[in-house]
Amino acid sequence: MAEDLDILKGDKQSQYESLIPQIKALIEGEKNQVANLANIAAALKEQFNWWWVGFYWIFDDELVLGPFQGPVACTRIKKGRGVCGACWEKEITILVEDVEKFPGHIACSSASKSEIVVPVFQNGKIVGVLDVDSELLAHFDEIDQAYLEKIVGLIQND
Repeated sequence: MAEDLDILKGDKQSQYESLIPQIKALIEGEKNQVANLANIAAALKEQFNWWWVGFYWIFDDELVLGPFQGPVACTRIKKGRGVCGACWEKEITILVEDVEKFPGHIACSSASKSEIVVPVFQNGKIVGVLDVDSELLAHFDEIDQAYLEKIVGLIQND
């Protein structure tokens, strides 16, 4: 297991291309899901310095806060509420350029301005979401979506 990241500066795509094999090395051979989610969140936060990055997992018909990096966050989210709940309900990645314009946005932090949420599937069923927030408007794009979906794919199984 690698324990240090080689942080690459430069264009976003190159940063992701450098980070993905490092995340693979971090989680390879580790069976504990919490440990893997924690290291993925930490690696993404360290590489991109986003405002907040973490996971919510489905328990008892709610999204429950899991491993994350950033300021304290909402602990539970109902299906269909906010960006995370909408991602869970629709089972698709949701990219929001301005969270203030998203119907039903849950303001866990007033500093958050844009957000991307990626569903996590296991055995063909949604089990959680990866949530990333930025303090900048329109921070995320299709490059983030493609690579975050690849990263989430590292912890999914069919």
